[in-house]
Amino acid sequence: MPSSSRIYLDNAATSFPKPESVYAAVDDYQRRIGAAIGRGTSRESIEVQRIADKCRQSASLTLGAEGPDRIIFTFNGTDGLNLALFGLCRPGDHVITTEFEHNSVLRPLRWLKDHRGVDVTLIRPGPDGQIDPSDVRKQIRTTTRLIAVQHASNVTGVVQPVEAICELARQTGILTLVDAAQTAGHWPINLSGLPADLLVCPGHKGLLGPLGTGLVYVRPGLEHVLECYRLGGTGTQSEDDRQPDQMPDRYEAGNHNAPGLAGLGEGLAFVRGRTIDAIRQIEAELIERLVSGLRASPGVTVYGHQPKVPHVGVVAFNVDGFAPQEVASILDETFGIQSRAGLHCAPGVHRFLETFDRGGTVRFSVGVFSTADEIDQAIAGVRELAICSL
Repeated sequence: MPSSSRIYLDNAATSFPKPESVYAAVDDYQRRIGAAIGRGTSRESIEVQRIADKCRQSASLTLGAEGPDRIIFTFNGTDGLNLALFGLCRPGDHVITTEFEHNSVLRPLRWLKDHRGVDVTLIRPGPDGQIDPSDVRKQIRTTTRLIAVQHASNVTGVVQPVEAICELARQTGILTLVDAAQTAGHWPINLSGLPADLLVCPGHKGLLGPLGTGLVYVRPGLEHVLECYRLGGTGTQSEDDRQPDQMPDRYEAGNHNAPGLAGLGEGLAFVRGRTIDAIRQIEAELIERLVSGLRASPGVTVYGHQPKVPHVGVVAFNVDGFAPQEVASILDETFGIQSRAGLHCAPGVHRFLETFDRGGTVRFSVGVFSTADEIDQAIAGVRELAICSL
């Protein structure tokens, strides 16, 4: 656990601290097991396979997938988004996405536009930061293959109406990709009721696993459409020089991050034990406290968090007279409050907020281990800094 002098409010980047069981699982793998997944018949090889299978099963249950074979292990959310976008988009296809997307979506789409002739339409959110599904409908063409949308913004925390967007896509025969980087583990996701074709999330944020882990959900049948771009050894069908067709081997070439998956399995178990509804309630209370305190501080501007608009535990703000990077540095050095400042790999959000030219915003993001006392100390630190600029 961190020292009491460290107030960690950068959980949207990666969660910290992790449950003790996560640390123990990684350490146990590294010190005692050490075998590769699917690459042997020793006791340790069988044990690590069991650990990976349990992790996949837990991920499937957490997301409400049809079964564990629908869950692909990746090395982070970006890896999963690349798998989805490069595996689906063909020359001449049209993709609809939003101005609020992370660069992990925008940059692959830009490459696909420049090199494969994929046409891309960016939807602008309304004043409250939410996408209107009717605006998506207006942009649909006969060549539209995919709608890619984030579940929640990594800058403002606003939750998008993904259910309505995915239902619209299903009615019109268009595929959907949901980026759940900021919601998995923080916000209820049930794929049995969410008609998404693909859903991607990292393992190291709300799911409390180590860095280097990620998940992709693939709807049944889509494996016949989604091409694999990473090919190689899987430990199965080694006599054939073609990639196996069965799930999940089709998309999992090369050695897995076994210590990471050992930790991720424990992170998922912790989340399921606490329940996502309970975690969401804790974080919602902390965010309400944080937003209220920051807005009551003179010289502080909070972005988003409008009434009746759902949000996850992310707050973006600026302090008059200071660049966001200065605020983050002073908060860390003087008060031990750790945040993130800048454009947060989401430049479109900052153009929307009109914070692009000043270098973005400061971002606080809470996690399951954040406390009310830490929130109060963060508010006090920002307020003290803001007073200096008056």
